[in-house]
Amino acid sequence: MELNEIIDEFRKFLDERGWQSFSPNDVFIHLIEELGEIGKYLLFLSKYKTEKQGHEKPPIANLSREIAQAFSLFMQLCILLNIDLENVWLEEIEIMKARFPINDKHK
Repeated sequence: MELNEIIDEFRKFLDERGWQSFSPNDVFIHLIEELGEIGKYLLFLSKYKTEKQGHEKPPIANLSREIAQAFSLFMQLCILLNIDLENVWLEEIEIMKARFPINDKHK
């Protein structure tokens, strides 16, 4: 499935539930909340936080779902702001290719 097909499917999902009425501000704040959830997983994966320190370890099996939720909210934000995500990403990758040539690999 192409990115625009995924976005169209999600736009239909939003329309069917009346979720187009949410403000971009609220969707953005919800996105930040979900990114924080992903951050919890990453802190445990890097061992910055551990159960020995008294932190509750999130179930790693849920990480992919958290990422999907964040992606959905990101798409919703783009839909609400009338941003053609596929097109602007294609433009941005060309800019990035020019800025970061292959011979300048990160070491």
